Amino acid sequence: MSIELNHTIVHARDPLASATQLAEVLGRPAPVRLGSFWDVELDNRVTLAYILAGEHLTIEHYAFLVSEVEFDRIFERIQARGLPFWADPAHEQPGRINHHDGGRGVYWNDSNGHYLEIITRPYGSGG
Repeated sequence: MSIELNHTIVHARDPLASATQLAEVLGRPAPVRLGSFWDVELDNRVTLAYILAGEHLTIEHYAFLVSEVEFDRIFERIQARGLPFWADPAHEQPGRINHHDGGRGVYWNDSNGHYLEIITRPYGSGG
């Protein structure tokens, strides 16, 4: 049996709103309620399970590998929502995308401050 990531928990101040925003930006189906969680299902069978954060919310990073066509669609939704975006995780290149490994990538933050990223080529894949 191979080992695959199945799900991860994402802490949020408003789990439904955060899960809904991600699902809409990525073009995924609406989040599904499962107990205390609002689940966003990805194509590779990985689930992001949003839950209400406690007093302390740790900021995380989530990167999504997408096709060139999906990149265009998602990037259009990021821009249409007026979300600030950067070419780098340090936010030193605002309003730009990167072209690492011959692909494209962009970062933005969700309403909780989590760093979200879409890339069309895995880092280190060359190009």
